[in-house]
Amino acid sequence: MRSFVLAGSISLAITLVQSNGVAAQTSLQKDLTVVSWGGSYTRSQMLAYVKPFREKSNEWVVMETYNGGLKEIREQVETENVVWDVVDFELSDLIRGCREGLLEKIDHSTLPAGDDGTSAKEDFIPGAFTECGVGQSVWATVIAYDNNSVGGDRPTQLADFFDVVKFPGKRGLRRDPRVIMEWALMADGVEPGKVYGTLETEEGQKRAFSVLDKIRTSIVWWATGSEPVELLNSGAVVMTSVWNGRMFRPIVEQGKDYTILWDGQIWDIDSWGIPKGTYNVNKALDFIKFATSSSQLAEQTKYISYGPARKSSMVLVEDAVKSMLPTSQENMTNALQSDAEWWATHQAELSIKFEQWLAKGSRGPSGSPR
Repeated sequence: MRSFVLAGSISLAITLVQSNGVAAQTSLQKDLTVVSWGGSYTRSQMLAYVKPFREKSNEWVVMETYNGGLKEIREQVETENVVWDVVDFELSDLIRGCREGLLEKIDHSTLPAGDDGTSAKEDFIPGAFTECGVGQSVWATVIAYDNNSVGGDRPTQLADFFDVVKFPGKRGLRRDPRVIMEWALMADGVEPGKVYGTLETEEGQKRAFSVLDKIRTSIVWWATGSEPVELLNSGAVVMTSVWNGRMFRPIVEQGKDYTILWDGQIWDIDSWGIPKGTYNVNKALDFIKFATSSSQLAEQTKYISYGPARKSSMVLVEDAVKSMLPTSQENMTNALQSDAEWWATHQAELSIKFEQWLAKGSRGPSGSPR
């Protein structure tokens, strides 16, 4: 009797699938999951990309938050349990992930032309295309300070961040060797164009750590993008490193008396990538094509001051916002582009040395990058 019932059930299931070709596919469908950095940045992506994509495609998109790096993606791929579909990467992590075979290759010729008709190949800024990624926004790590806490004199140069005599008080820094190693050398007089050549040497690394030693006891470490603003708001620090877009709402919308110090800004490109093995690979590509279109990249600048990765988007950006973008000409003085290839090669080594330096006495709130 059990055999008869089981056979009948199987027969019925097969009949249902045959009579409705989408039945089997429907049972496997799942929401598209997009992963980013949280806070005001994710808010800007929700408003500029995700909600419009939901309306256009009639597909539901779920957004999740992570702190960067490859650990979670590596675990998903290695266990063949990939639950993330599209991930917002820092460029050096994207390159490393591609080298490790953790990400899908992307055919950039399938990306749509710009709103002005320019081909994607010509329209995206240099460095936006990598084997496994598509650039979407230009952001920078900058110094921000509270005007009410720094005293009569105002910081005017990167070196002021490391001068706790002239500008006493706590400093906020991301617990990651990227950016702060470059800053230490630039503050010590190394020209931007010679930073990575210097940092590649043992002497250069010691030189950077010796500069950081000057503020060792004044550092408050942060891990997530929302923390620098919280540190300023609470008065826990007088100056902090911060992703420039995180200062947009406090300064422009909330009227906080904070200033961005653009001298020595280190800019980078955030890119979309697709974890290898996702079931939603085609949906993921559709989302990336939509989210990196001229109009959607320009739309994001209404909510956060990151520069769009397409040239055709800039003509659509409001003039009042352009002055707050890392790519604005007046903000590029003494600027340095983060060398993603260099960090993809040297990050593991320098991260070990950085943690060893921390263990020698620097203490503060710990956390994973971003």
